Amino acid sequence: MPEEESAALRVALAYHRAWTSKDVELALTYVADDLVCDAPAGRIDGRDAYRDFLAPFARSLISTTLIAAFGDEDKALLMYDTSSALVASAPGAECLTVRQGRITHSRFIFDRLPFAAARQAMA
Repeated sequence: MPEEESAALRVALAYHRAWTSKDVELALTYVADDLVCDAPAGRIDGRDAYRDFLAPFARSLISTTLIAAFGDEDKALLMYDTSSALVASAPGAECLTVRQGRITHSRFIFDRLPFAAARQAMA
């Protein structure tokens, strides 16, 4: 990571630390009310809908590893791996747009296949 973090990267890392510590409410303080998240399952509009998306996964976390983090004044890219109650390894990446200290857009990428396989094995 760079010696001096950019404005967007500071926000992104604080948000990431919060939700990966299972503090979804703190994570949401870094998110704009009108957040748009483009995720593999589709678009999520607004902070409340995003809370509904993020909270169950955050509660299931066992551990996380930040692989890389880069940013400039208005965009940050985080890549990480998570271990949860359902899947031992689930890498993901988020490209976050930050305006006035809040995340306004998230392009969230992760492989849905391990989750589907785990759910199918439980059925």
